[in-house]
Amino acid sequence: MKMAMAARASLGSLARASTSASARRVTTRRGAVPAWGSTAHPGPLRSVLGPASTRVYSTASAVKVERADVLKDHPHNNVTELIFEKIGRKLHREVDHPLGIIKSKITEYFESVHPGEFELLDDLHPVVTAHANFDSVLVPPDHVSRSMNDTYYVDDSTVLRCHTSAHQAELLAQGKVKFLAAGDVYRRDSIDCTHYPVFHQMEGVRVFESSEWEGSGMTGTQYAEKELRGELEGLMKHLFGDVECRWVDAYFPFTEPSAELEIFYQGEWLEVLGCGVMEKQILETAGKGDKEAWAFGLGLERLAMVLFKIPDIRLFWTEDKRFTSQFKAGQITEFKPYSKYPPCYKDVAFWISDSFTENNLCELVRGVGGDLVEEVKLIDEFQNKKTGKTSHCYRIGYRSMDRSLENAEIDAIQETVREKLASELQVELR
Repeated sequence: MKMAMAARASLGSLARASTSASARRVTTRRGAVPAWGSTAHPGPLRSVLGPASTRVYSTASAVKVERADVLKDHPHNNVTELIFEKIGRKLHREVDHPLGIIKSKITEYFESVHPGEFELLDDLHPVVTAHANFDSVLVPPDHVSRSMNDTYYVDDSTVLRCHTSAHQAELLAQGKVKFLAAGDVYRRDSIDCTHYPVFHQMEGVRVFESSEWEGSGMTGTQYAEKELRGELEGLMKHLFGDVECRWVDAYFPFTEPSAELEIFYQGEWLEVLGCGVMEKQILETAGKGDKEAWAFGLGLERLAMVLFKIPDIRLFWTEDKRFTSQFKAGQITEFKPYSKYPPCYKDVAFWISDSFTENNLCELVRGVGGDLVEEVKLIDEFQNKKTGKTSHCYRIGYRSMDRSLENAEIDAIQETVREKLASELQVELR
């Protein structure tokens, strides 16, 4: 139930920000998993006791993912070394990291409204079954998000989760009725300052007994929707201050009715999350068909980039103390750029093949250049009318967050990119 922060089915996903007349929307690329904000192996829970206003629950021990768990010799395996290296970072569990601070602010809010009631699960295993990732949250069998172009497959039936909702069905079946789930999620995606193949989501679920809406004059669905909207408007005021909120009808396969929440912040409308009343089929499968539930999902990077004014998503991954020393647990402070190193641009043109996709190009470039790659942008496209071939020209922007780049260094990276384009993507260089 989670994959969309702005795409017709993906609540919680970090998406490309675009400005429209009504609101700056977070839009997901074609084929994004239908999730908001977009099976598990939860460990035992323990209470992390603190003051009543901050008490939450979390997993007792950190999940460790071994190399053999994800980098397999399987024809459907498309997980790269770069992705594997990110799995153990768990930025959302670092208390002084912007993502950890936002996660704590959200748990703090739910603890203040519902003391001791919501469980926080923030170390669920990121390797899940394709059934848990897609079928359990009603993603259609023919949805493009199931393709290897969009999702990281470990083998033909196992994936790196595309959204935290991959754990929802199992958690409901375990009897959990009020919980928050946070974690790193993985999607093959484009390259720019707001997209990264690993990002972090947080979702919430609350299940209602029939006794809670009986006598209210509302149906169970109406009651759950009313409670959901009040809960989330309160959360936004907790995070952003006394902001104006508005609701926009949306579609997600796992909720009905569904909506996106926008806030008026610093002079513009900003979409912040997706939510809805859980589809009955999901509850029935979990043995809770006589109940109602709401669910929401959001992207932690999305909120952190706005609240901390962080301009580039790659910065969340840096270990440079000029970045990390700026943030402290419980405090939202504006990021102060410590340097702006110049970019280095390289163009590459080629005749595309029938199997070419931009996601595959971005994976290849990222695999060679790592986090030095700031952007991959299509700058020219034309078709040769005599041959029928289509040419693409991409501009690759390289920039380090921490140092100046040498032209010779980038030339070497670019040459490797060109070689791999021809050998791995079967394109014809121009």
